[in-house]
Amino acid sequence: MKRILSLIALIATISCVEGQTLQDAYRYSTSELSGTARFTGMSGAFGALGGDISAISLNPASSAVFLSSSATASLSFRNLENNFSYNNGRSASDNSDVDLDNIGGVFVFTTSSDSNWRKISLGLNYSTQNNFEENYVVRGNSTNSIDQYFLNYANGVPLDLLQLQGSENISDLYSFLGENYGFGVQQAFLGYQGFVIEAESDAPENTEYFSLIDEGSFDQRYAYAATGLNGKLTFNAGTQFKDFLYLGLNLNSHFINYENSTEFSEFNNNPESLTTEVYFGNNLSTNGDGFSFQLGGIAKLNENIRVGLTYDSPTWFNIREETSQYLETNSPMDEFVSVAPRIVNIYPEYRLQIPSKISASAAYLFGKQALISFDYGRKDYSNTKFKPENDIDFQDLNNTISNSMKAASTYRVGGEYRLANFSLRAGYRFEESPFVNDTRVGDLTGYSGGIGYSFGSLNLDLAYSNASYEEATPIYNVGLTDPINTNRDLSKVVLSLTFGL
Repeated sequence: MKRILSLIALIATISCVEGQTLQDAYRYSTSELSGTARFTGMSGAFGALGGDISAISLNPASSAVFLSSSATASLSFRNLENNFSYNNGRSASDNSDVDLDNIGGVFVFTTSSDSNWRKISLGLNYSTQNNFEENYVVRGNSTNSIDQYFLNYANGVPLDLLQLQGSENISDLYSFLGENYGFGVQQAFLGYQGFVIEAESDAPENTEYFSLIDEGSFDQRYAYAATGLNGKLTFNAGTQFKDFLYLGLNLNSHFINYENSTEFSEFNNNPESLTTEVYFGNNLSTNGDGFSFQLGGIAKLNENIRVGLTYDSPTWFNIREETSQYLETNSPMDEFVSVAPRIVNIYPEYRLQIPSKISASAAYLFGKQALISFDYGRKDYSNTKFKPENDIDFQDLNNTISNSMKAASTYRVGGEYRLANFSLRAGYRFEESPFVNDTRVGDLTGYSGGIGYSFGSLNLDLAYSNASYEEATPIYNVGLTDPINTNRDLSKVVLSLTFGL
């Protein structure tokens, strides 16, 4: 029934996309607090203030608030501390790195004195939206086995598709299944060839399978290593109308670069198990580019009060992914089996639409000595869409997103006090969970503080921020769905240098 391939394919184009998950939707639709030290020190509560290069990312009218041309570069030290629990196991990780968090500049052009449009500003800014750098290992005992993952994909698949024929080898068949049947049948193939599962009968048309692993207790280990960034390059234009209104437009170019490598290990000595060791490895490489725009305004109601409003359009991503896998098992008789296709799965480029966002802000200025600012934002994560929407797998995933995610609000409060050439800053933020079940990802709380010194045309600023939240992420989306519970604590130290142009 199956064909025999004439050549070993080292690269397979997957015709049916099933690799995308709810976790991908969350990963690419959220962002960290990043930017200049002044912006960070006030927890990003800058929507009604402007006058800071990172404030442009919140409200494009911010560039028109600058009195003169300026440029800023920011270096950050990022530290992510995680405490994990997986069933009865406990572990921790500590990941840190140094990154260029932000760099950009604003050019201000004044108009003729008799024009109502007092100023035109042009800005360019790069900011890191998310840093994916993370490494950890968790271990625990479970009564659920990895066999359920493979059984979930195998049941309903004809046995004939999973068996080698003639001169066919593992790479041949794995490639063929990916090109013609997709990710799910590849998983069934790995489980069958790796002696995790077996067919109920030898008939080629058989579609039912059972596990070669006996029920009982399982010692499990999961290792995760990831790297990459989600970044945004902003092209900005702003203008000032008379002395009370600032308007702006951002055109944003986004990029995603994400790679992860995972290995799941399972050991058991259950009496009837014919397979007692399982090692399941997966590698993922993701690259994407996207576009969004922002419209914003800031109004000076009087000398003390400012208000701001921003619309963030959806972000439209084009994403490309590549994966590779292997499965290794062992038996009580030390019969080691390796199913390691020499194949890189290349998925068709797909589109991801991140929802729009509305932000409103207000600030009160106590002359030139102090200020306090408040920002509110709302984003409906349930509107995240994988496209094309007529793809049946994306339809199922989009329905899952619609039912699992929700609209979430963000609150930010920041203040600044100036004493001669010194500035003292502090801030607080609260971000609601984007999930209906907030045990999946909990609410985020964060605080920040900072100090700055002005040398005239040169400013040096330092800030510290901390944010914490909890997650409960299933190891796999089907079969073995035991969650890894994580307490995350993310801190940053940001140093910025700002100078006039």
